[in-house]
Amino acid sequence: MLYTAYELQRSWLNAASTWASVGADLLSNPALPFGYSGLGPVMASALEVFAHASAPYGKPAFDIESVEVDGTSYPVTEAIVMHRPFGNLLRFSHPGLPADAPRLLIVAPMSGHFATLLRGTVARMVENCEVFITDWADAKTVPLEAGRFDLDDYIDYLIGFLEHIGPNAHMLAVCQPSVPALAATALLAGRKHPCRPLTLTMMGGPVDTREAPTSVNDLAMQRPLEWFKHTVIATVPLQYPGAGRRVYPGFLQLAGFMSMNLGNHMLSHYHMFKHLVAGDGESAEATKAFYDEYRAVCDMDADYYLQTIEQVFQRQSLAQGEFMHRGERVDLGAIKDTALLAVEGERDDISGIGQTRAALKLAVNLPESRKRYHLAPEVGHYGIFNGSKWRNQIAPVLEDWIKQHDKPRLKVAA
Repeated sequence: MLYTAYELQRSWLNAASTWASVGADLLSNPALPFGYSGLGPVMASALEVFAHASAPYGKPAFDIESVEVDGTSYPVTEAIVMHRPFGNLLRFSHPGLPADAPRLLIVAPMSGHFATLLRGTVARMVENCEVFITDWADAKTVPLEAGRFDLDDYIDYLIGFLEHIGPNAHMLAVCQPSVPALAATALLAGRKHPCRPLTLTMMGGPVDTREAPTSVNDLAMQRPLEWFKHTVIATVPLQYPGAGRRVYPGFLQLAGFMSMNLGNHMLSHYHMFKHLVAGDGESAEATKAFYDEYRAVCDMDADYYLQTIEQVFQRQSLAQGEFMHRGERVDLGAIKDTALLAVEGERDDISGIGQTRAALKLAVNLPESRKRYHLAPEVGHYGIFNGSKWRNQIAPVLEDWIKQHDKPRLKVAA
């Protein structure tokens, strides 16, 4: 019933958005008298803001056409290099990269948004690296025949992607996947697998949520797992390929994030309205572009969502040495030569300060020379991987870390 009610509301809003867009066009049409009155531009701007806020959003494209390196512009190519039911592996490269350029796997979060939320991350790192990224599927588009998908499967996917890329690659986990990426690294290290990453960078990840808990952590701790099963899990309706699959709907995740900073979101739309009234289309478009991406959400398989709630947020299993992967205990002490970089934002309200840094303490057998911590001043959760501070302050730290450790392992060291 939850998903059906949402679909009915979405259908109504789609129609209302279309009519609002038509009204905005009419009121701002220079061929009609409305656009020259004082009330016309105001009404047109209000309708345009409503039309944008209520419009449907599908999966965005990366649309990274080119990058500029040392004053030279290069075309960027995007390709699917590995296809799996619950997520593809994409590769980004350009002809200016040297043959021995570092290979970097970016692990996008499976937390309600598409991997394109990391468009800025990819665009910055592809300047000097051959970039691969996990392009997770919207669970409502995955047929039931594809089976279930949980945290164990997530880790298996990461291992499979690293094996496809080959030895001596680097890995970057953004936010939530810091936990499965760290677990995958430990499993590969324990097996002395040649495809264990040279470096693992974790940014704003909930490795140990006992450190500086946030409101997101508190919500997970205040409710028993059964509450999540019966309250936020829904069944995909018949009109989607994944009909019948149990999922955590993306619209619930979006509603949760929006409610955390509702005042800021309302203020952003008010500013967009003022920009439109004043004829400042460029500023209004910047706000629209952000929300076009932010409001494009996808569903998560219920098994994955519930296992993440229990293992990551309620039990902190990895941090307490109790995390199991297909019957095998994940031993972070097995990490002995993968260099770890932990990056946190000073103003992160989703992963508190210390939650990601905890990974450095948990890797007890890793030399201190292969550990580094970076606290980004005046940076929130989103700013860790997107925006000017990411490009100019955080990305150079990551590039330096990769460059420092981008050396093929000797066979005797494996």
